[in-house]
Amino acid sequence: MEREPAFVAVDLGASSGRVMLGRVRNGAVDLTELRRFTTGPRERPGGGLRWDVEEMYGEVLAGLREAAPSAPVSVGIDSWAVDYGLIGPDGKLDGDVRCYRDSRTDGMAGRLRERVDDETLYAVTGLQYLPFNTIYQLLAEPPGRLVDRTLLLLPDLLGYWLTGELGAEVTNASTTALLDVTTRQWSAELIERAGLPAGLLPPLRQPGDRIGTGPDGVPVLAVASHDTASAVAAVPASGENFGYVSCGTWSLAGLELPGPVLSPAARAANFTNEAGVDGTVRFLRNTMGLWLLSESLRVWRERGLAITLGEVLDAAAREPQFVSIVDPDDQAFLPPGDMPERIARACRESGQPAPERPAAVVRTILESLALAHAASLRTAARLADREIDVVHVVGGGARNALLCQLTADACGVPVLAGPVEASALGNVYVQARAAGVLAAERPVSEPFARYAPRGDRAAWRAAAERVGLA
Repeated sequence: MEREPAFVAVDLGASSGRVMLGRVRNGAVDLTELRRFTTGPRERPGGGLRWDVEEMYGEVLAGLREAAPSAPVSVGIDSWAVDYGLIGPDGKLDGDVRCYRDSRTDGMAGRLRERVDDETLYAVTGLQYLPFNTIYQLLAEPPGRLVDRTLLLLPDLLGYWLTGELGAEVTNASTTALLDVTTRQWSAELIERAGLPAGLLPPLRQPGDRIGTGPDGVPVLAVASHDTASAVAAVPASGENFGYVSCGTWSLAGLELPGPVLSPAARAANFTNEAGVDGTVRFLRNTMGLWLLSESLRVWRERGLAITLGEVLDAAAREPQFVSIVDPDDQAFLPPGDMPERIARACRESGQPAPERPAAVVRTILESLALAHAASLRTAARLADREIDVVHVVGGGARNALLCQLTADACGVPVLAGPVEASALGNVYVQARAAGVLAAERPVSEPFARYAPRGDRAAWRAAAERVGLA
């Protein structure tokens, strides 16, 4: 009996990576996890944060060896955005791959404004201002370091190591602030005005393009290599009146649109227009997500508290509503550190009680995230002149029943949660389409749970107003 076609998805998150095997059965994708490993940033000698990309690559190769008996049709890689490696004239990686949480980009936005004003930058790239966008990281490089180098974003770097082929996949390239969001080509004007070498950026690829041949002769394909682009491609939506929250370390909440929204209002609201599959645009706002929770858990465990995620979520569900709310995008929450104390400090500074018990801290985090999700989706709908009838929560946050329920309550519309492994599913989906195994429709994937809105809408609005999330 002939086996169903198999595809390998390498899905790298900012805290863990996975190598998944996807089999296509009756128009649906079944995923099996072959390998999981940690990916978190590490301290550099002399200061700063870096990614151990060589170790990640070793884990990827180990996962591909585990997948080999399934005779995969192809392999695709997705990861977080903005971070890059530099390939030297000898074809080797030159130096570290720095982490976007590194403080080296402090002050770089001001330096870029001396060359390119904010209005022009947004009109060309449509990109949300984030202090660690690739363009700011490049400005932080030592003088002369970029000469005769080729920039490869993380999935493209690993693809290069697998195949020897240089290139840049467009969904991830759209996060660099160097891609023209309208033409989907590198912006020669921005590259020149930013003072970057003309040959720094490699040729662009589209999702589904073949990169080259990897180990054991298996083709390596460009997928939607920004993990959020893959996750959005896997949203099990029908029609166009849906919002999504791709929720993991970061929460990315927004809409899928046929083209960018480049209005002054969109720029003022700090919304991003990033490339999606099939020429779509991911119109969204990037908000710090479950990073606040994972860092809090890490700190509590280092202090010897025997806390499990399930127990603290159950306890948080019993905490009173709206005691303390924070803005998740407070820059104090960006670097690693004592997250519970930072949250308590933010509450005290805004005249609110500081949560002390872990359950109270978690309640504060999840209510704040739900309000941020609602604010982003409400603003996106207004800016794009769209209605939102339902919100799809995909990624790791889909497992968090309390967060999903609070998001439904804050948004006032139903939330459909799942798939959890949305990035890996979207990764396989693009490969299967390229192989002619799946049609152009979205992959079949039933939501894991449905959450109906509940509670007092006025109380949610009042809570949002306390920290400017109304």
